[in-house]
Amino acid sequence: MTESAADRQPGDRSVVAAVRDAIVRGEFVPNQRLVEADLSAQFRASRATVRAALIELTNEGLVERVQNRGARVRAVSLEEAVEISEVRMMLESLCAAKAAERISDAEVGELRELGERMQMAVAGGDVVGYSGLNQRLHRRVREISGQRTAAQVLERLRGQSVRHQFRLAMRPGRPQVSLPEHLAIIDAICANHPDEAAEAARRHLSSVIEALKAADAEVSPLHP
Repeated sequence: MTESAADRQPGDRSVVAAVRDAIVRGEFVPNQRLVEADLSAQFRASRATVRAALIELTNEGLVERVQNRGARVRAVSLEEAVEISEVRMMLESLCAAKAAERISDAEVGELRELGERMQMAVAGGDVVGYSGLNQRLHRRVREISGQRTAAQVLERLRGQSVRHQFRLAMRPGRPQVSLPEHLAIIDAICANHPDEAAEAARRHLSSVIEALKAADAEVSPLHP
């Protein structure tokens, strides 16, 4: 049985992290009201702690405050998801270039292994597994780059557009398109070629943007 947000306890994690995690996982859906009393009971935290968490998540762009209605999960439009991907393109290109300059021999082995596992997942039709490896690759590139500020911004942007990204990841044929893009990023970083790594990251995010638009057009076709 799948564990829900209500079954988990934050433990040492902050309530901010617990609510953020529930939003990113899709347990709290876009436009869902976030009632302080309910969250207080769910996460076994004080109302003041929950209120402070909602304020912080509002600043991150995951939550919005509606006059006379309290807080709710912020819905991100396609247009905003595209804008987020455009910003990601710049920052992930920077991280890829820096990673190519800084990567160690051990980290080369790690990225190569990730690439092999991604190929196996695509060959085996494991879309969910591939999606997880995809996220892990992007996270490791950010970590290897040493660009902590960029990494923090990218993590917040990922949270805001996670539902669009999930829908894109589940789109038939998408893994076969994105796999060679990811492998190109890995190859350039491992070869210590910053310019090529940055360009590979730009090509990948450009592909993401086009795929987001195409997926939205299929779901909401224009009517004459």
